[in-house]
Amino acid sequence: MEDAPLIARVVANDDRHAFTTLVRRHQSAVRGFLLRLCCGDGALADDVAQETFLRAYQRIGSYRSEGGFDSWLFSIAHRVFLSEKRRRHWSVEELREEPEVVETSAPNTGETVADVARAMRHLREPERACLSLCYQWGMSHQEMAKVLDYPVGTVKTHIARGKEKLRAHLSSYDQQRKQEK
Repeated sequence: MEDAPLIARVVANDDRHAFTTLVRRHQSAVRGFLLRLCCGDGALADDVAQETFLRAYQRIGSYRSEGGFDSWLFSIAHRVFLSEKRRRHWSVEELREEPEVVETSAPNTGETVADVARAMRHLREPERACLSLCYQWGMSHQEMAKVLDYPVGTVKTHIARGKEKLRAHLSSYDQQRKQEK
């Protein structure tokens, strides 16, 4: 069953079983996005994901089918993340040392995935968000701009800067690995 009939059941009848189906369908993607934003802190990503779905349930009547339901959830997740970040007054440096690795479908070695996760910690939050939505979920610049509430030019800038920083960090990891061998 597609998302639209489930959403309609939730709105019309407060159908919690339909909403549970939506949560199960989208929780992995939302948590993966938040895991990137939270620099691999799984517990924090879980807390923010839980709040995201609570707010989605409370506001599901405001969902407009203009974009995908997952994009709407990512938008809520991003706002909840920013609120939590402000509330806790924390920065990237305060998050966990070793990030939890986000599984992807790309054919990477575990070492490469861990290197990318570690390098993502060095990016600013908007860069992590844009790169994650672009490369992990394949969103267009326009979709990301809508999800993150940024102008399209800002999205493009965050992607370019994030990629440049990642290249620098990943090449330094590669050089370290070569020296170790």
